Amino acid sequence: MEGNIQDIGAGLAIGLGALGPGIGIGLLAAKAMESLGRNPEAAGTIQQNMILAIAFAEAIAIYALVVAIIIKFV
Repeated sequence: MEGNIQDIGAGLAIGLGALGPGIGIGLLAAKAMESLGRNPEAAGTIQQNMILAIAFAEAIAIYALVVAIIIKFV
């Protein structure tokens, strides 16, 4: 019984923990494409800032994965 509860907890941790960064990365990419359409000359700056922001958002998902693994195996 205890293993099943830990499985559900780990699934919820990664599922909910990846939801926010997934939505954030999608919105970030959409706004970057919109910005490129409005100002193509700023492509380098926009791309650099977009990649940096995606890395920060992805780090949150990695934290959720680590928490899910800890819940699963500890």
